[in-house]
Amino acid sequence: MSDLNWDDCRIFLALAREGTLSGAARQLRTGVATVSRRIERMEHALGLPLFLRTQTGYMLTDQGETMISRAEAVELAMLEMRQEASDHAEIRGVVRLTSIESLVAPLIVPALAPLLGANPGLDVEILFSTATINMHRHDADLALRMVRPERGHLRVRQLATMGFGLYGPPDGSRPGRMITWPEAASLGTLLKWSEAFEGQHAPRLAVNTLPGQTQAVRCGIGVAVLPHLVARDAGLQLLTDRLPGGEPMQRPILLVTHADLAASRRVVSVAEAVGGEIVRHRRSLAEP
Repeated sequence: MSDLNWDDCRIFLALAREGTLSGAARQLRTGVATVSRRIERMEHALGLPLFLRTQTGYMLTDQGETMISRAEAVELAMLEMRQEASDHAEIRGVVRLTSIESLVAPLIVPALAPLLGANPGLDVEILFSTATINMHRHDADLALRMVRPERGHLRVRQLATMGFGLYGPPDGSRPGRMITWPEAASLGTLLKWSEAFEGQHAPRLAVNTLPGQTQAVRCGIGVAVLPHLVARDAGLQLLTDRLPGGEPMQRPILLVTHADLAASRRVVSVAEAVGGEIVRHRRSLAEP
């Protein structure tokens, strides 16, 4: 009995169900000789004849019949072990990601597609707000930001640089109205860039979404400071990628996470998927 190989139960069940060596070999994707040898080894280990060899195939002996339920129990146990291992291997839980608006549709959603397809137990919430999300209150597990946090037990990694430019309508015209953001403390840098291009008392249209600003420029209402990634895809005309003083308009893209979540598979998997996609698009993010 010490020579009994548990994997031989699989061979035994296949032969009992198929009734021929060739049928069992086909089901198991192995050779006929292998099936025959493994059955003989199992019979020797048990000290029992399990099959009657006939001209038409293999028939279970009385002893073999009594072994069927035991072998099926082994088969079921192996299937349950594989399923449990698969469940543990699968990434599960909820990950909350707050993002820069311009990255959500072109980069983040495509980056998550294969990860979510392979892990149906993983849920991801993508949040966008012009206000800074409070990572210390765990409002999010991961954050893509353009401002480096000043305090907290956080890990910060710069993935790329976001380049901006002053863009006008596709026809090359330059309307006098400035399309910009409503006043908000978190948008200080973008508002200053817009103000740098405004003449005194220049008319304005304030829109608090990038798609809204982009559409306003496309319709010829005005010009706007926009990320190259967004404006390029919209077919807008680049007027300049520098401020009147010659400084480039650039912001870092930072991936921020809690240090205490560094070992979380669900958080790490989302961070790797999103971070890798952004790194692959470094050049198109930075340049017009």
